[in-house]
Amino acid sequence: MSIYTHQDENIRKTWLLMTGFLLMVIAIGYGAAWYVGNPVILYAAVVFALVMNVGSYWLSDKLVIAMTGARPLDAHNPQHREVARIAENLAITAGIPLPKLYVIHDASPNAFATGRSPEHAAVAVTSGILNLLDRTELEGVLAHEFSHIGNRDMLVATVAVVLAGFVSIVADMLMRATFFGGGNNENRNPVFLILGIVGIILAPIAAQLIHLAISRKREYLADASGALLTRYPEGLASALEKISGAARPMHKASHATAHLFISDPFADGNKRSLGEKVSGLFQTHPPAHERIKRLRGM
Repeated sequence: MSIYTHQDENIRKTWLLMTGFLLMVIAIGYGAAWYVGNPVILYAAVVFALVMNVGSYWLSDKLVIAMTGARPLDAHNPQHREVARIAENLAITAGIPLPKLYVIHDASPNAFATGRSPEHAAVAVTSGILNLLDRTELEGVLAHEFSHIGNRDMLVATVAVVLAGFVSIVADMLMRATFFGGGNNENRNPVFLILGIVGIILAPIAAQLIHLAISRKREYLADASGALLTRYPEGLASALEKISGAARPMHKASHATAHLFISDPFADGNKRSLGEKVSGLFQTHPPAHERIKRLRGM
């Protein structure tokens, strides 16, 4: 197994998940339109989902920066100048434009990348991560974020959000139609009614789980790509060890942006319990120890 093997494997799995997600959306949409007997409602839901999410896509970098309270790097700050130097070198190596660079004044060690394309991208790091990591480890983290940009992961994440939103809207419409009437309900087969109720319950859960799985695959791919970019997987592995050990919830943590960060912004490195292991199934990030194991296995 090599870095290239991990990249190819994660790309295949990501697109397989996306294909399965798309087929599920089409099936649910068709079922909702058939049950309600009024395709206009379905069209309206699709238009609403697309308008809201496409708008978020075009303004993604500005929205995320505003939501996280990030500020441009300070040219007079030695730590910030070091970030700028590392970023410039990585951009040249990766062959992408230098993204806009920001810092979040938060003690939690974290970082993220956002933007719809390499030409419209931004990378932000927290003050906590600057105080925690040495230069090699910081380079590994920035390489991870630059890999998200180079791999165009932001586009995949945005598509997943669109599909998840569409599933939620259709499921809500189907629920209302089921309990409050829709179409010629007295002629409907009760078997389909039962299947519809089951679909209503499971569809949003399945959509969220697939979205989280895509987020996890993106993290593994960015880890592998970042290690390839620096030619030093240990830098990122060591950084992930320190980040997971010193993890603490961010002040402006948001479920809407959690999947963008290199580490779960809600995590607390001081708390370990059985409940966390169970809740890990619903987290947007793979376990740090698994990511470190894969990096060191390269």
